[in-house]
Amino acid sequence: MPSLQKAFQHIEQFAELRMKEASIPGLAIAVTDHEKLLRVYTYGFADIAAQVPITPDSLFEIASIGKSFTTIALLRLRDEGKLDLNAPVTQYLPWFEVQSEYPPITVHHLLGHTAGIIRGTEMAPHGLYDSWALRETKTRVPPAQHWHYSSVGYKILGFILERLTGQLFREVIQSRVLDPLDMTDTHPVITFETRNKEAIGYRSLYDDRPEHPSHRLVPAMWSEYGTGDGCQASTAGDMAKFLRMLINRGKGPRGPLMSEESFNLMAPLMPQTGGEQYGYALASYPVDGRTFLGHGGGNDGYTSHILADVDGGLGVAHFVNRRTESGAIFESAEYALRVLYAAYNDKEIPPVSPTADPSYIPNATDYVGTYRAGGRVLQLTARDGKLLLDYEGRAVPLEQRAQDSFYVGCPDLDLFLFEFRREGDKVVEAFHGFHWYINDSYTGPRHFDYPEEWEAYPGHYRTRNPELSNFRVVLRKGNLALAFPSGNVEPLRPLGGTSFQIGDDQRSPEILRFDAVVEGRALRADYSGCPYYRTFTQ
Repeated sequence: MPSLQKAFQHIEQFAELRMKEASIPGLAIAVTDHEKLLRVYTYGFADIAAQVPITPDSLFEIASIGKSFTTIALLRLRDEGKLDLNAPVTQYLPWFEVQSEYPPITVHHLLGHTAGIIRGTEMAPHGLYDSWALRETKTRVPPAQHWHYSSVGYKILGFILERLTGQLFREVIQSRVLDPLDMTDTHPVITFETRNKEAIGYRSLYDDRPEHPSHRLVPAMWSEYGTGDGCQASTAGDMAKFLRMLINRGKGPRGPLMSEESFNLMAPLMPQTGGEQYGYALASYPVDGRTFLGHGGGNDGYTSHILADVDGGLGVAHFVNRRTESGAIFESAEYALRVLYAAYNDKEIPPVSPTADPSYIPNATDYVGTYRAGGRVLQLTARDGKLLLDYEGRAVPLEQRAQDSFYVGCPDLDLFLFEFRREGDKVVEAFHGFHWYINDSYTGPRHFDYPEEWEAYPGHYRTRNPELSNFRVVLRKGNLALAFPSGNVEPLRPLGGTSFQIGDDQRSPEILRFDAVVEGRALRADYSGCPYYRTFTQ
């Protein structure tokens, strides 16, 4: 056994640094090898107001990581000859229906997110209605032709489990996943009993704009939950047991949990964006010539990631009790695996380095100039690697979120990111919410035709869905777009009438439909079956 103390110190330093940078109230990290738990590290608070610390016994909701529990239970039924992965879903759930002109959707398609159905929402307190309501949606490509992440697909898989076993979903997960792995601290569904033992989940005070570490945290919305798309709460140490099963390719402390063939089905099947591969509820990441298996999870108050270095025989579970960008949690988990691998193989441990200053922009001079939108004027200057906005006599630095995309921490400007566009290499225009700015280098058209009825659609829409509580619709350069609170903006492609496809990919099943137009304003926008209602804010 190598000396791991230095590795543990690096993991702790890295996690604490990222916590402070992202304003995370508390975290728990478990690291394991293929045989045993190596360490559980906790930091911060389970309850900020009462100053209750995170402990190894603190429960965290693991959200979509639980999809792998649903998958394992189904694959065990497959091994018993009780489930045909290539059978139509209707063979097990006769009420299942989707508008489609293509071959039937099978269990295999749902498991691999290739059914062509919508992502799904939390419009109802239980997933049964969401699953039934798919009959009101339409697929746009044949099954197996397009990867589109679908949580509602896994809700359906949970109901297939109940139909095949005659048990409640919680009973299936307990008997077929948790008990065989001795996961005694994991709750198969989220109930009030679970809540009593959970670290309180937090989110930003603002749910309608890009997050920033300066935003105050508030307790997140909470509800009971019990469907197949991820409804478990666990401790970091208990999830290390699950990771050891992955590292050992499906073998648990009491023997194989599933056949080798079934475990291989969880391995990647279809390409996903970013060079990753996705199989049945597990993604695969090539790192330094090795294969990492894992999955992330996030809901209104928690973010998590598990990663298993299958080749290196190591794993890490990383939980935080706030909703935040999943990339930061993945980065921390990946760093922990790199450090452990280096320690086990007598290699140099990767150093702990601070995150780059988001206000340092090496190409800041690209954006310098005056931008106008009607009577609105933006004046941008560059100094010492920073891009500065002249705002009420103050020079306010912009923070980079992505290429040509920036956050501005001013009360009138923080609802949206600034998105710059180029002609060739030259920046010529900027979008910010409802406004389109151009500078003197812009040579394109300045006036655009669009249907008059589109004037009714821009505005701010809300619902009670905790996964996506609100969005804004904007009209810029003659085109409608959907602006998410995260800062992402997706184009709306007209389909005829009041319906629009969300995003650039014409294979996407996600549709936005407007209705209830009163005095020139649409009062409702239906997002793939979930109704949102115009609110009084812009």
